[in-house]
Amino acid sequence: MLEYTGHPILDVGIATIVSFADKESPEEITEADLEAIADYMAENYRVNPLRSFLTVVFPNADGYTQPAYFKDPDKQADYMKRVLRAFRPETPTLPEKDVFLEQPVADISFNVNNTLPPGRAFRQHVPLQTAVDIINFHPYGQPGLPISGLALLAFQAYPLGSAKCQGRTLSVHSDNPAIMRHFAATFLERNRKAVALARQTDSSKLPETPLKFRTLLIQTLLDAADRQMKSQRKEEPCAITAYHLTNSGQRAALDIYYLPSQMVGYLQLMLSADYSAAWAELVRQAWVLPKLKRGQKNAPADFQPDRNYLYEDLFNLAEDIPGRAGRFIRIYFLRDARRFADQTDPRGHYSTRRQAGLVSWKLTEPFLRRILHMEAERVAHIRALGDALAVYVGRENDRRFFRNFYTVDRYDYLRTALIKANNEHVRRGNPPFLTLDNFLSVFEEGEELARPDWRLARDLVLIRMVEQLHASGWLGANADAVPEVATSDEISAGS
Repeated sequence: MLEYTGHPILDVGIATIVSFADKESPEEITEADLEAIADYMAENYRVNPLRSFLTVVFPNADGYTQPAYFKDPDKQADYMKRVLRAFRPETPTLPEKDVFLEQPVADISFNVNNTLPPGRAFRQHVPLQTAVDIINFHPYGQPGLPISGLALLAFQAYPLGSAKCQGRTLSVHSDNPAIMRHFAATFLERNRKAVALARQTDSSKLPETPLKFRTLLIQTLLDAADRQMKSQRKEEPCAITAYHLTNSGQRAALDIYYLPSQMVGYLQLMLSADYSAAWAELVRQAWVLPKLKRGQKNAPADFQPDRNYLYEDLFNLAEDIPGRAGRFIRIYFLRDARRFADQTDPRGHYSTRRQAGLVSWKLTEPFLRRILHMEAERVAHIRALGDALAVYVGRENDRRFFRNFYTVDRYDYLRTALIKANNEHVRRGNPPFLTLDNFLSVFEEGEELARPDWRLARDLVLIRMVEQLHASGWLGANADAVPEVATSDEISAGS
């Protein structure tokens, strides 16, 4: 009866029906399952708190949001039957198929006054569709979207599988059905609990999610990945796309946020036993801080952080990986403080000097391979150079070189510093720590022609150096050799 189609709103609705029935796939859904979720919507969509929430999804829907019908139970029941029960076998059909499930189009009007064309849905039935009597983009100049009762029910279920976030719905579509079902199931459970609590307390509003939406998405995604790992399910590469929308008649809007498969794969890897402890500490250090009043030292007892900057910046990174990866790596993996951060932004307190124990090549290397797709040979050369420079700095106690290497902002200065230190090392009877092949692979595309990403390469070498020098104890004894600098680049939208 049901199957995923690739349409994001419809698929979320289908995943919600699957979750409501506690099934794993649309193919398992029975008519009794459809009746059960239709019963729930018929009971709750006509009253608050869902009635007020539905104004952003189904504006001007007769039985949901039209005040004229709030005190007319018969008309509300009629609307619910038309919209929520059109999947029943006895519903008359037209000799045409809908565009989603290729099911016969329902031969009924989806309003209580029978003024709409039979089998046609509009924006009060399907989010982001055109309004009544607008014929643009419809075949043969006929307004409305031909739809079956089954597809219409799935669209009605969509809000239950979405989160209320900043006055809009937030939903997630994925090429991995299990991930999509997890998001729908998570939001459905929260919504049902919120509805039950609101009905008990006579509240008219469905509460907003307490987390910013990017943080909510990453946290829910990681929860899904963690459950897959614990159930020993095979991890499959997948991407997620989040849809943050309002279907309001006055300000319909849609924002789309995409997290590609390589980034999802990296996050899944960070949950594994080899990485989870170090990754969890980076996450812990990235939660927003409380805004303290003058003289106040401790956070209020009821303070609950609503965003994690590491999660937020992962989504921002996904929008422009080549352009933002260097800044992301420098802040989170090298622990370089973000300049101009306000008191609630924990990134303003990052410090390579004080947080050298968090600098980890183990977390950085899979980031290079999975997200930046850096060649394995170059990654190996970067690591080898970092190891060699750490040995050199530790053995020669060359604090000046370390500081210059950390702060240099011109490639010719960097090249000169490396060559001078290498020559000095050789003059003292040691083998060179810098070879031509290693240097060219890390920093240059040709003789004296710097790679465009030489600063990124320098930071990656630094990450390995800091990790090794911290492990050897040199950094602890020479903490003041690490400059307290901050990056001026802004990597978070609106932060």
